[in-house]
Amino acid sequence: MANTQVLRRAPLPKSYTDYLGRKLFLFLLTMQGIGAFALITLGVIISKNSVAKNVIRPRIRQEIVRAGVALLPMFFFVALALGFLVIGQTVSALAKVGAIDYLGSTMVIVVVRELGPLLAAMLVLARVGTANVIELGTSRALGEVEALESLGIDPVHYLIVPRVVGMALGIFSLTVYLIIGAIGSGYLFAFLQGASITPGDYFEQIVEALGWLDFALLALKTIAFGFFIAIVTCYHGLAQPLRLEDVSRVAVRAISQGIIVCVLIDALFSFFIYFKDLIS
Repeated sequence: MANTQVLRRAPLPKSYTDYLGRKLFLFLLTMQGIGAFALITLGVIISKNSVAKNVIRPRIRQEIVRAGVALLPMFFFVALALGFLVIGQTVSALAKVGAIDYLGSTMVIVVVRELGPLLAAMLVLARVGTANVIELGTSRALGEVEALESLGIDPVHYLIVPRVVGMALGIFSLTVYLIIGAIGSGYLFAFLQGASITPGDYFEQIVEALGWLDFALLALKTIAFGFFIAIVTCYHGLAQPLRLEDVSRVAVRAISQGIIVCVLIDALFSFFIYFKDLIS
């Protein structure tokens, strides 16, 4: 941890290649730290699954509310906006060129596989991920984490595990609501624009285009989003020694890295679907 702090505070090198090398080395150190932190968290989840249930389960429910239920009004608005800006115009455009038969597969590719999960992850990252960094960073700077350790309480079990589980379940649930709301509002806006397709045909095409693999990948992708967003934000807030004046700077870095992680996860799933379709 101290090595990354030294590298970040070092003066700018004179050579551009030295600068790129330092940035690459810093990136590798950060990835190593995040990977180790993820493995530690997984180990705690598995090994301490039945430890202090009366304390951990209420905290998990609290995190589910914060990363899920509390964001429902915002996601309802986003679903309406997504339906109007993307789906409604797509339905209307396909109807005008006579390609309405491709509506179901288009909606599945654009909304269910790509846009819905990624947009939900980004919104939760911006809203809850930032709060994770600030809360944990402040607790670390004020010595509250060390106080937990002196009382014999595992900080990872008490502070990290509820956030990881809550964010994974929250993103999964919010993605489902976002997709359903966007598809429904999308047809409403397309109908108002005069698209010649009945609700039965619209939803029938979407159902026919969906397969069991789409549901499985949707669950895996959203849970992966939630897990790694929580890991990245908690790592920057808890795993590094901070001062109060460093919290805001670390929060910006954590959100930036969280966005990169989400894009990489989405790309991995997209490559999997591409090669699966190529083979079949």
